[in-house]
Amino acid sequence: MRVLFLLYGLAAYLLFFVATLYGIGFVGNLWVPKGIDDGVPTTIGFAIVVNVALLLLFAVQHNIMARRWFKDWWTRFVPRPIERSTYVAAASLILLLLFWQWRPIPETVWHVDGALGRWLLWALYFLGWAIVFYSSFVIDHFELFGLKQVWMHFMGREPQTAPFSERSIYRWVRHPLMLGFILAFWSAPTMSLGRLLFAVVTTVWILIAIQIEERDLAEFLGEPYRNYRKRTPMLVPWPRSKRRNED
Repeated sequence: MRVLFLLYGLAAYLLFFVATLYGIGFVGNLWVPKGIDDGVPTTIGFAIVVNVALLLLFAVQHNIMARRWFKDWWTRFVPRPIERSTYVAAASLILLLLFWQWRPIPETVWHVDGALGRWLLWALYFLGWAIVFYSSFVIDHFELFGLKQVWMHFMGREPQTAPFSERSIYRWVRHPLMLGFILAFWSAPTMSLGRLLFAVVTTVWILIAIQIEERDLAEFLGEPYRNYRKRTPMLVPWPRSKRRNED
């Protein structure tokens, strides 16, 4: 069973990796067979309904399966070592469904003509994704995506939750991973109406999800996290004052 759990976790991680790489190309209309502006256009109203429904499906799954009350119920049916891998696999499959069924709305909202401006926006686009990946490794990338749990189970060891600490980019902003997503989604040399819809809906979802996650973190981590929340900005980083650092 340990070997099967390990293989399951590896498969879920591979699925996440494929979905993420495809997502980078999809949002930026780069390299992939079907980008966010590719496909046969339909009526704007129908496209909005389908696209928002796909985004909401991902948001609902992502938020509900991440809640502690759901995990407590869910692990009565799904073994705890593969709970996170199952979550990652479900999110990745929904993303792939979104990429497949997304309806393009190619009308242009803005287009940057200058080479310097376009290169700057592309740099910000890839910087956003770099922040996402970097942030995940700061907080333990392999635990976040389920590999650590199945590996610890394979080795016959109990997983240990790392104590709360402020490190690297998390000293400047509480949610750098979400900041990276927002930066990537909005950094468009050519912004179509479809990509604007994607950016607006995902940004609203991120802001709501942060509030839910912070409530859970405050309950789980207690006073250390509440103090961290008081002195560290949520999404827009700025240097912390000397007095705040001393507090």
